[in-house]
Amino acid sequence: MGVSTGPRLAELYRYPVKGLTGEPLDEVALAAGDGVPGDRMFALALPSTAFDEDRPVALGKRHFLMLMRDETLARVRTAYDPRTGLLTVDEGTRRWSADLATASGRRAVEQYFGALAADTARTSGDDALPRLVTARGGHRFTDGGPDGQEVMRAVSVLNLASVRDFAERVGQPVDPLRFRANLHLDGIPAWAERDWAGQEIIIGRVRLRVLKDIRRCAATTVNPRTAERDLKVLKELQTHYGHTDCGSYATVLTAGTVRPGDPVALPGTGG
Repeated sequence: MGVSTGPRLAELYRYPVKGLTGEPLDEVALAAGDGVPGDRMFALALPSTAFDEDRPVALGKRHFLMLMRDETLARVRTAYDPRTGLLTVDEGTRRWSADLATASGRRAVEQYFGALAADTARTSGDDALPRLVTARGGHRFTDGGPDGQEVMRAVSVLNLASVRDFAERVGQPVDPLRFRANLHLDGIPAWAERDWAGQEIIIGRVRLRVLKDIRRCAATTVNPRTAERDLKVLKELQTHYGHTDCGSYATVLTAGTVRPGDPVALPGTGG
């Protein structure tokens, strides 16, 4: 059987800890009204940030360690195993793990990333460290969280053709992981997603409603492979397209499992 060249789901990702490495997935079981399981379920709150895990309130990204300000986060690769509770950190020359279910494990993570992003993490004195916080009751540390529950629990969708078109305009490769999306779609005309707001798309057997375009921030200037700020993404988007959007938020309407290769039915196609 040949590989489909029509609209399809190309890749799946989740980002267990806000600002840290994305993890590719072979499949995802989506639930209505919720995001990708395990996505943005942890964050490293700044010492000055008040966050009650039992009564979570959506806060803006500036309250946490984040790539927009802390590009050093991209120097290491992380992976979280929800079955064991272990967060593994790969520094390139050293690899270690911490159990996030234990106080000592969380402390090790806080100390490490507090040192890695020392310029901003220690804002409350020399002994202050960022605090690893956990999202409970369905709360997620998404950038769209302050815009309401529906956006906080949305999935993020990226059109790979739009990224390729952008790369052609700027004359250099652009890694789609700069945009930290959950669902990478392919086989779709570049920037077609700009007309999807309020409409439904179907991935495999899962229906989603597109909520809005994603306005990008300076986190996209950071190369996810090198941790260098090597491309002025916002300036280039504005110059070439007259906006700073790339990707969409979508809410899941019907539950189901999606996998790379699943066909995608787009608005206006009758799918």
